[in-house]
Amino acid sequence: MDRTLADRFDINRLAPSFYEDPYPTYRALREHEPVKRLPNGSVFLTRHADLVAVYKDTQRFSSDKREEFRPKYVRGDGASPLFAHHTTSLVFNDPPLHTRVRRLIAGALTPKHIAAMEPALVARVEHLLDAMAARAAKGETVDLIEDFASAIPIEIIGNLLAIPHDQRAPLRDWSLAILGALEPVLTSEQQARGDRAVEEFVAYLATLIADRTARPGDPEVDVLSRLIAGEGGERLTSAELMHNCVFLLNAGHETTTNLIGNGLVALTGWPEERERLVAEPSLMNKAVEEFLRFESSNQLGNRITTEAVEIDGVSLAPRTPVHLCIGAANRDPAQFPDPDRLDVSRAPNRHLAFGSGPHQCVGLALARLEGRVAIARFLERFPDYRPDGAPLRGGRARFRGFLRVPVRLT
Repeated sequence: MDRTLADRFDINRLAPSFYEDPYPTYRALREHEPVKRLPNGSVFLTRHADLVAVYKDTQRFSSDKREEFRPKYVRGDGASPLFAHHTTSLVFNDPPLHTRVRRLIAGALTPKHIAAMEPALVARVEHLLDAMAARAAKGETVDLIEDFASAIPIEIIGNLLAIPHDQRAPLRDWSLAILGALEPVLTSEQQARGDRAVEEFVAYLATLIADRTARPGDPEVDVLSRLIAGEGGERLTSAELMHNCVFLLNAGHETTTNLIGNGLVALTGWPEERERLVAEPSLMNKAVEEFLRFESSNQLGNRITTEAVEIDGVSLAPRTPVHLCIGAANRDPAQFPDPDRLDVSRAPNRHLAFGSGPHQCVGLALARLEGRVAIARFLERFPDYRPDGAPLRGGRARFRGFLRVPVRLT
């Protein structure tokens, strides 16, 4: 059966069962075709060592997505907001744009800056927990995603960009629409929704940037003011500035929402690990790393070869698209003993949930802080929470998470 899963796998023709549980397919690919040639000419990598090698080799494996995204997004007259966005943002570019933007963002996400965010984060989490406790006292079901996990990163990213609180309502829907358009197969409805979200977000940012340019905030804590001002005489163009603000929201929102939601759901399936974590809160840092490994928020990355290369004896021609399956690599038994087991004390844990090499997630320390505070405080308040109905997955291959998770709190 495993061999059949590997033989039949096509990223552009996924069965509904794959979205519920992709790990049997990942295991089959790792064992039988770790460098899987797909019908569209791309290859799909599933082994940890292969992903690390590609991440580190930025000369032969490019992050520039213009070639890959043009046939996906450009229609008719070529006016595609999604294409403009995804080919301008930090994550889908090579130096010098990647280097310039990353340096500006990283300057506002130092350990000192992140530590300064913790009090506001704790206050936000406690506010959400209080609201859920009040509903639970009335016998109501609460939703781990809508009422908790998704509300935390929106607040943090909103604070980073100093977006007024009364203007944050559309942010989550914009993010879901734009990231949903990154799926391997894109429907016309998904594209239209994504294009509309980019247009609306960019229009909003144009006004926000004009206001912040006239009245700058403290660049030590206001990333938008820092990006506007530039550094060392270097400044972003207007398009680069707006699209990388969109990227900041999307990258910081969806993956962290999934980290919190996936972690709390995983614990319901591994009650002995939940008991360990409740009894030993000092394990929380290791537990967050294990949640990132066990159910990686971002399951797929992409590169394109710049020259002829060879991976595990398989020759790839120049301009070959390469899928990096993070979800499979993070369950590779060559790197992780008993990889399909959730172990909140796992160490070492060299997962690839944040990527690796020069493109490793610039906000990883902030995501870890949000995950640690959110999950620790939740378990402290509601150690015996339980499912109250079937959770609803997002139905996406690239970003693995839930849209709804109804639970009862006790």
